[in-house]
This record gives sequence, structure tokens and C-alpha cells, in this order.
Amino acid sequence: MGTSQDSDTLNTRSPKKATMTAALIPGGGQVYNGKYLKGAVIFGLESLALYSFYDNNQKYNNWNETDPLRQQRYLEKRNKYAWWAVFIYIYGLLDAMVDAHLMTFDDKMDEDIGVTTYDDTIKVELNEKQVKEDEY
Repeated sequence: MGTSQDSDTLNTRSPKKATMTAALIPGGGQVYNGKYLKGAVIFGLESLALYSFYDNNQKYNNWNETDPLRQQRYLEKRNKYAWWAVFIYIYGLLDAMVDAHLMTFDDKMDEDIGVTTYDDTIKVELNEKQVKEDEY
């Protein structure tokens, strides 16, 4: 077992756990993946969208002639914030899943591929393991 193998298992995150955490709490999947600022932003945006939805729903239901906007306008704003809440929620789910999948991508791209040649053969090594040996 090389050190590369050990570090890979420590840096990996389960996409399923990240998605489930994001499904339970908006921004939770990002926090699970170690992206705390992104998680806070998603949680804040989701909270703002839901609050705005609730506020405009209350104004729509309690509308009277003295309100500055038409009743229809409160309905339109309520629906707009409902769509924003759904969009932010789905974005958080997908972002958490993709981020968990790509957690070790930079480490994989930084790994050195060893190429050695002897006589008439080329030997390519990746992660201290022989990957392919061909005739030159």
C-alpha cells in the first residue's frame, strides 16, 4: 500500500451521502464536502427565497384595496420565489453530488506518470503500479 492510496481514501466523499445531506438541509451537502462558504450561501439563498415566498403569499391572501400593488402582482411574486426556491434546492443537490465525485480530481491530475524505456520495450507506471507494457 502506497501513500497515494491512503491519501485518496481520506479525501474521498460519498456522493450519495452528500446528496442525502443536501436533500435534508439546503447547503448541507456542501458542508459535508468541506465547502463551508458555498454551503452558507446556498442555505442563505434558499432561506431568502422561502421567506419571500411566504411573505408574498401572506400579502396575496390578506390583500385589500389600500395595498400599493395589485393582488395579481403578489401572486406573480409568490410564484417567482417558489421557482427560485426549487431551482436553488436542485442546484444544491447537484452541486453536492458533483463536488463529491470530483473531490480527488486535482490529486489524480497531479500524479506523475513514470515512463521508462529499455531495449525494445516501454513500461508505463502510474501510482507505483505497472499499467501497460508494450513493444516499442
